[in-house]
Amino acid sequence: MEEKSLPGQYVSIRERFPGFYDAVSNLGKVAGEQGPLDQKTAQLLKLAAAAAIRSEGAVHSHAKRAVEAGASPEEVYHALILLTSTIGFPTVSAALSWADDVLKKQS
Repeated sequence: MEEKSLPGQYVSIRERFPGFYDAVSNLGKVAGEQGPLDQKTAQLLKLAAAAAIRSEGAVHSHAKRAVEAGASPEEVYHALILLTSTIGFPTVSAALSWADDVLKKQS
């Protein structure tokens, strides 16, 4: 991800707490290497989790990463819509608007 597109808080944590940042980064890398899921599927799962915890920044990040890993915009939207019966329409609606922030810039 380009430096200028990284959220300010993320950059701040990386600069202020380099050991912590390295540990978190390594945890994500190691977790990703532990199973058979491909990167696209992993990013769609992380997108769903981000929506479930109502994290706008994480939805932005994982929508972008999912597309970079080969997901189509339709797959990103479908991953979010599938959550409706679990996390509710208002939360899904918010997550769809956050995904739009990323996907509409790419079109």
